[in-house]
Parts: sequence; C-alpha cells; structure tokens
Amino acid sequence: MKINVIGTSGSGKSTLAKQIATELAIPYIEMDRLYWRPDWQGTPDDVFQENLEQALHASPDWVLDGNYNRTRPVKWRNVDVVVWVDYGFTRTLWQAVTRAIKRAWHQHELWPGTGNKESFRRAFLSKESIIIWTIKTWRNNRTRYEADLQDPRYAHIRFVRITRRGQVKTLIASLKAYS
Repeated sequence: MKINVIGTSGSGKSTLAKQIATELAIPYIEMDRLYWRPDWQGTPDDVFQENLEQALHASPDWVLDGNYNRTRPVKWRNVDVVVWVDYGFTRTLWQAVTRAIKRAWHQHELWPGTGNKESFRRAFLSKESIIIWTIKTWRNNRTRYEADLQDPRYAHIRFVRITRRGQVKTLIASLKAYS
C-alpha cells in the first residue's frame, strides 16, 4: 500500500504518518528530510524529484509524509490513499505554535546531518517562521485539497479526510483491512 499524508504545517501529518507506518509495518518517508539541506537550504527541484523517486521505489509499500505540491506528478502517480489531516485553523495553529516552542526549547536536529534546529527567533520573529507559514497556507491548502477530491486526474486515489482525532483509529483499521 502506498499512502501520502498531507495537511498544513502543524496539523499533525508527521505524527499520523509515523503512526500509520508503524501500524502497517511499512516504511515511513519524510519529504522534509529529502528536501532540507544544512543551513536551511532547500534541495533544487530536479534533485528533490530524483530523491523522491528513489525513496518511493525503494519499497513496494510506504507512507509518505508531506505536501510539496510540485511533486504531485511523482508522488501521486501510483499512490493508493491520500490522507488529508484537515483540522480547524485554531487547532492547527495551536499545534504549530506548541511544536515550535518544544523544538526551540529542546534544540534537537530536525533532519539528521543537516544541523537544522528550530530557534525561538526563527519560529516567532523571522520571515521564515513556521507559524507564519501555517497562517499563510492553511486556507489555500484547504481550498486546493477540496478541489483535488473532485479532480478527475486523481480519480484513482482513495482520499480520506481526517477532521477529528477520533477518526484516526477508524482510519488505521480500514487501512489494515485494505492492505
């Protein structure tokens, strides 16, 4: 089974993607890990697309965590299920803020080998703030993903929209039955 978990930054997509991968005993692929290089430098699109292709072809089954809309031709080509974590704005923002605080406080490297760590300055006082990114993208993501549900190009994909934590248990049970 090939699953892509999507949602606005802070929505909980990484947590859910890891949980699904563990429950189904299939590899977890984090798109941010493929994208981010040292000193918060992004990977050029051609290299990013190639890294993604390699990661997706490394196993017949996977759970992919991430949006990166420009990668849709690659990631949705053979995907079976797209899980959209679509919590309300207030909850998503709260989760983004609390995650940023925890990351800044603990100073753990976010992606091995990059040296990238969240800081209070970056999270709250920078134009690269993940919190500002969450605020700017929440509504646009929701509009885009609602359109995707109806888009004939994606008719081969089973979309699941999670709007409450209580739906996660049901989702995982259905994925286990589906696999």
